[in-house]
Amino acid sequence: MLLIYPPVSKACEPPAGVAKIAGVLRRHGVRCRVLDANLEGMLHLLDRRSASSTAPYNTWTRRAFRNVSSNLASLREPSFYRGLDRYKKAVHEVNRALEVSAGGTGAMVSLANFHHRDLSPVRSDDLLHAAERPEDNPFYPYFSSRLPALLEEEQPPLIGLSLNYLNQALCAFAIIGFLRGEFPGVRIMLGGGLVTSWMRNRFWKDPFAGLVDRCIAGPGEYQVLSLMGYDKEAEDPGTPEYGVLPLHDYLAPGTILPYSASSGCYWNRCSFCPERAEGNSYTPVPVDRALRDISSLAGATKPVLLHLLDNSLSVGLLKGLAENPPGVPWYGFARIGRELIDGDFCRALRRSGCVMLKLGVESGDQEVLDALQKGIELDTVSRTLKALREAGIAAYVYLLFGTPAETLSSARKTLAFTARHAEEIRFLNCALFNMPVSGHEAREMATGAFYEGDLALYTGFSHPKRWDRGQVRRFLEAEFKRDKAVAAILKNDPPFFTSNHAAFFSGENK
Repeated sequence: MLLIYPPVSKACEPPAGVAKIAGVLRRHGVRCRVLDANLEGMLHLLDRRSASSTAPYNTWTRRAFRNVSSNLASLREPSFYRGLDRYKKAVHEVNRALEVSAGGTGAMVSLANFHHRDLSPVRSDDLLHAAERPEDNPFYPYFSSRLPALLEEEQPPLIGLSLNYLNQALCAFAIIGFLRGEFPGVRIMLGGGLVTSWMRNRFWKDPFAGLVDRCIAGPGEYQVLSLMGYDKEAEDPGTPEYGVLPLHDYLAPGTILPYSASSGCYWNRCSFCPERAEGNSYTPVPVDRALRDISSLAGATKPVLLHLLDNSLSVGLLKGLAENPPGVPWYGFARIGRELIDGDFCRALRRSGCVMLKLGVESGDQEVLDALQKGIELDTVSRTLKALREAGIAAYVYLLFGTPAETLSSARKTLAFTARHAEEIRFLNCALFNMPVSGHEAREMATGAFYEGDLALYTGFSHPKRWDRGQVRRFLEAEFKRDKAVAAILKNDPPFFTSNHAAFFSGENK
């Protein structure tokens, strides 16, 4: 079997989903090859010879291409992360070269995004068009030469694509269209987080029948195993297989090891949560098993950072990590609760290697938090931020603006709360609220398509307090981000890679 991870996503760590499937298949004796077409495709575009001859070669662009090799080497060098300014310069130059290399195709490619002038990843007709015209995709020169040689070598009867983000959709379908045209006898499966969201949408009607042999929702390893004729319950699925991926080629100062100790969310009560809207159940890996997996994987891959992928790390896992340090720096999402206001516990987490925790604070207005059913108190948030800072753990705080319960007054309370805790917040993510199209609330407030497309995951809605998206954006740009304390926090965020690289700068959190 051939597993493909398509462009575009952040090429700083190996994709966990295909590595997990590869591990299961190999333990059952199934021949498996993994292709990170995202990483390889980006590196191909960054080759100066692939740059468009019609590109606007101003001074910045010439410098960007001249420095591609040295900048890529720097991003793989640990000492380079000691200064954020030079890091930002290198990343912006790499991104500029990437943008220009994709010029003339109607697509805008960045280190973290893929946008097409005319095609949308939430319209199935546009995805089918991308499959019909794969030669129009900026990655076509890469995959049209890479895939035939790979298929000739491997002769796979089955090809699976892991599609997790909207940024990958148009490229994934261009690859599928190329495969269908050149290798019509090969079976093609499509899975991943985005496909799961599509299929669990109550409006889902498979528009890809005839092009894709099977779409898979949920954890793919068991379903792939079943399709290969094996009893999915026959044995322990074991650990992911990262040795099949080019671990030294990613844009990071060493291997970042991703690991998921659960699927779904153990809280699962927040209103408007996509996990809740899609009906995704919480399924944890037993703590002792997760700790063994992490130890085994860390021993095999020698990572510089462990990235725990859970929607929220369970208290049990946090305690397990504190008592059994993985021997490598680590970070992940944690739910704010009484454990994290305990200074001794936070110091134990820091001794175990925790360098950063991502926290979904959402709002600085208690009434908004209550309406969102977050189950947290602002006093607890304040005490958590203080305890983490004193322990030496960087806080990466997530805020959500424009929720149905919010008003301008509420948003200003969030601004005041953030500014008040500026010394304790190392990084900040400010997002606009999107209402999941599958949620119960959408049936009451939806006003029509938010993104025009049959695959849209979110819907427009009539804000009950007349706090519309335009007003929210204006507040963020004209008021929130211009606050001196907030602006200082926002400058800490690594461009494009954001939280994926932030932990490498968390040591400046003093």
